[in-house]
Amino acid sequence: MFLKYTLLICLLSSGSVSATSQVATQKDIDEIRNELKKIVEAYEQKISELEQRLQVAEEISDENTEFSENLAIEVSQQGNLQAANTYNPGIGIILNGHIQKSTADDDFSINGFMLAEESGPGADGFELGESEMNLSANIDDKFYASVTLAFGDEVEVEEAYLQTIALPNGLSFKAGRFFSNVGYLANKHQHTDNFSNRPLVYAAFLGGQYGDDGIQLSWLASTEFYWESGVEFYRGENFPASGAGNNGAGVWTAFTHIGNDINNNQSWRAGLSFIDADVDYRETSVGETFTGSSQLLIADFVWKWAPDGNSTTHNAIIQAEYLSRSEEGIFTDSYNLNHVYDSNQQGWYVQGIYQFYPQWRIGIRRSQLSADRLPDEFLGSTLDSEGRDPFQSSLMIDWSNSEFSRIRLQYTQDQSTHETNQLWTLQYIAAFGAHGAHSF
Repeated sequence: MFLKYTLLICLLSSGSVSATSQVATQKDIDEIRNELKKIVEAYEQKISELEQRLQVAEEISDENTEFSENLAIEVSQQGNLQAANTYNPGIGIILNGHIQKSTADDDFSINGFMLAEESGPGADGFELGESEMNLSANIDDKFYASVTLAFGDEVEVEEAYLQTIALPNGLSFKAGRFFSNVGYLANKHQHTDNFSNRPLVYAAFLGGQYGDDGIQLSWLASTEFYWESGVEFYRGENFPASGAGNNGAGVWTAFTHIGNDINNNQSWRAGLSFIDADVDYRETSVGETFTGSSQLLIADFVWKWAPDGNSTTHNAIIQAEYLSRSEEGIFTDSYNLNHVYDSNQQGWYVQGIYQFYPQWRIGIRRSQLSADRLPDEFLGSTLDSEGRDPFQSSLMIDWSNSEFSRIRLQYTQDQSTHETNQLWTLQYIAAFGAHGAHSF
């Protein structure tokens, strides 16, 4: 604004001088006015662009601090793109290992549900877990890129995407391989979770979380409260889809999330999401297969509390999600017999976390599933629920020396099958290098 008014003063001054030296015609006056108007409009547009760029720069500058618990300062999806600097990629490492002991003898399974590979808690003993390396940077003033490599028994590309940072009207476009923005937990890396494993309902419906190759278009509304919506289109290779049906475009999703502050101490966010998947030959470990359609509805809610928005000493989080899935198609059992499959399944989890002392937190979680009772022809198959509603209860306590390190002890009672599994987990998480702020 200072530049604009300085320019006006200079132009008016020069006009006053010329007016004393000669008599201007009305045509001359109109031309000067038109020229002055064009200059002012050009500078106003330039000033507006600079103000927008400044706002985005301020929002992404605090990438090495914890994200505020107060939703009022939650940054937009565009502003939350964390790059170490404009030209060089920020490199961050997450070590997320554990040692665990369970009482179950069999591999992980859930009565009545087909599961994705590696959807259980893993084997007993020492395990590297979901350790990863992330490289991220602003490509230029229009694009941001991120690549995450996951380390385990082998190295795989977990995410690799390009995202816009300068589209108008709150729009953002993403393309590549990335986690879906449906629900609350689905798009988060597991080292940011408050428990050492995902809720039972996530294992059953999403294989832990859904991600694939695809595109995403999201929109952040310019409202006083937080409101983000979007659609995604994926290849459909990963669970709950399979086989990349529909010519390699087998999954589409839609989501909307809203949130706001209640006061200086409290904030909330709620969402509604939908996944539609074409399933082409989804297979179980015993050779059963399913081909058909799968639709999943997700409702999520999270509430956070911290005195005056400062979570350093005390804070609390209550988080819940409800998932409902319907599937129709052909199920082929282990004897190669085909059966018409039409079923509805539901599940939910509720968890609470409380930081009772600086560096110390406790948490409790309950997750439960239910499935339709199927005809007798499904008896003995993976889809036979045996009339049971699988559930899981977890209790954890963790200690964080800083925002970059955490040690967690967790006990889980798992009744996914008729056998009760007692699972103890001691987990460590360490982050070093460039590490972006976590989302709300």
